[in-house]
Amino acid sequence: MANINIDSVKERTFDAIVIGSGISGGWAAKEFTGKGLKTLLLERGRDVRHIIDYPTTNKMPWEFEHRNELPLAIREANPVVSRCYAFHEETEHFFVKDKEHPYIQEKPFDWIRGYQVGGKSLLWARQTQRWSDFDFEGPARDGFAVDWPIRYKDIAPWYSYVEKFAGISGNLDGIPELPDGEFLPA
Repeated sequence: MANINIDSVKERTFDAIVIGSGISGGWAAKEFTGKGLKTLLLERGRDVRHIIDYPTTNKMPWEFEHRNELPLAIREANPVVSRCYAFHEETEHFFVKDKEHPYIQEKPFDWIRGYQVGGKSLLWARQTQRWSDFDFEGPARDGFAVDWPIRYKDIAPWYSYVEKFAGISGNLDGIPELPDGEFLPA
């Protein structure tokens, strides 16, 4: 009995396990740990070290060999990934190439992947628009698909919660279709 490591079970027991460190998994892990839960975050991808693994961060478009556009041969070799707005010379190293991890497409769907700590949260173009009543009410208004079970007012406090934490910048324009957010002071 003296050789049994009782502490090992405690060390390997978690309140929550999160798969993937992208924007959703990363946020879930943040919330769980913030509430005091012992959380294990599993990521299939590589570690991304600050500054070291961002070799293109400080480059201007004219400093790239192809002015931040990818050559036709790369785009043709990656027909799915190439449809992503963020697939450029500066971000190419964060994308999973189509031939490296193919998938069978039964319906139109672009599976854009990034196998690294942070997942596709490294590829979001730094834009965070809120959905409006116009978006949530679209199915009911237009008579197609299934109506959303929530409305803008239900999710607005959560938009604010995330925007305050992330430090989002923007304008207060008062456009009903693009609701104002909780922006950093100018």
